[in-house]
Amino acid sequence: MTATSSAVGTAGATGATRPPRTFAQKAIERASGESGLVPGQIVDAYPDLYMSHTASWRCIRTLERMGTDRLYDPDRVAMVMDHISPAMNAKTAADHQLCRQFADRMGIKNFFDVNAGIAHIVLMENGLVRPGQFIIGTDSHSTIYGALGAFGTGVGFSEITAAWVTGKLWVKVPESVRIEIDGELPPGSYAKDVMLKLIGDLGADGLTYCSAEFTGSYVTSRSVSERMTFCNLAMEMGAKNAYVAPDAVTRAYLGDEAGVPEDGYEVLLPDEGAVYRDTVRLDGSALTPQIAVPHTVDNVVGVDEVKGTKLDQVFIGSCANAKYDDLAIAAEVLAGHKVAPGVRLVVTPASSTVMAKASSTGVLATLIEAGAMITNAGCGACAGNGGAMADGEATLSTANRNFQGRMGSYESRIYLGSPATAAASAITGVITNPAEVLADAAPGAARAAHRPEGAGA
Repeated sequence: MTATSSAVGTAGATGATRPPRTFAQKAIERASGESGLVPGQIVDAYPDLYMSHTASWRCIRTLERMGTDRLYDPDRVAMVMDHISPAMNAKTAADHQLCRQFADRMGIKNFFDVNAGIAHIVLMENGLVRPGQFIIGTDSHSTIYGALGAFGTGVGFSEITAAWVTGKLWVKVPESVRIEIDGELPPGSYAKDVMLKLIGDLGADGLTYCSAEFTGSYVTSRSVSERMTFCNLAMEMGAKNAYVAPDAVTRAYLGDEAGVPEDGYEVLLPDEGAVYRDTVRLDGSALTPQIAVPHTVDNVVGVDEVKGTKLDQVFIGSCANAKYDDLAIAAEVLAGHKVAPGVRLVVTPASSTVMAKASSTGVLATLIEAGAMITNAGCGACAGNGGAMADGEATLSTANRNFQGRMGSYESRIYLGSPATAAASAITGVITNPAEVLADAAPGAARAAHRPEGAGA
């Protein structure tokens, strides 16, 4: 991977009346009504959507203390009960009840209950995330909305509450960084490996408050699902938002899967000659499967460096890697195999839509036949809801964080890898390079049926 600190292009290169702008500049100008914004400026922006998840009760209680019961625009509010679903005790049941009653009283039509799945995936599936939009959410991985060309960013519950009432939120225009990824990945490597490599090389603070614009031949050839993985994990480098330029792949997803007509959104593209803080380049053809080892996301090594590490549990889930393609990749690896004795394989689909598709195509059956336990759609073990570990245990997870104590005991360990690495390791019971399992497996009808587009050989 190479990086340069010089800007790409020069202002005015297009001959337009205003200097060339990045996506972030354009998106914030659109949301604020301002023009001529430059990085570092602070303006009030009016988001198109305010997402809050299971803990929306915090916002509701704050409203009660403020003594107001008025929302700026109920149609811009979306609530998804995803982090603790279904309720695990009387307290969380009461929280869910409060949210349901509030949504009903305030006329919030975009309310998704405990059966829907992870907020980010649910909103994108339901056409609530569109190119050019400015979206805030009570989850740091709201950067994922950039997979559809939207500006998505995470905020706190106080900020969401304020936006509920005033409709606006202050935002500082970020500097932008271009991330160019070219070349086809070798068998066994996937979008998750690309992101772990970038996070390891750039560090957890490498893109702090920057807009990450992904481009390059590898990026443009990927599905929306894989673009979600890019943009979701950009947050783990500190990015304010992430972005992939909308194209025919985006339009097909919006039209075919999200039910959004082409005249229902505004595509914002960066100008040629826009100024970037840095340009980072990665040659995908040289990439090997990567893994983040305990206890930080940027503690990344090649999977072969920790090959053979004993595992007690494998978790395939989270907003990073529990989409349909992720489950299909895992099924492709697991087909014809059994989970190793003594290893627990927990699979949590990202949404009810993902679960239904995986059921209809046979992906779920393949996972179950291999020995996986399928849980209801949602955040699941990634959010500490089930799948906890005991002292001394180790999990290989497809989630986006491996902080100490995140999945049970403070004395347990979390490794992060791709769905293929997770599946291969579930078979052997130790951390395993998925390329070895894929190379040994004879191609069969089940494998061909489950292979997702762009999943490699």
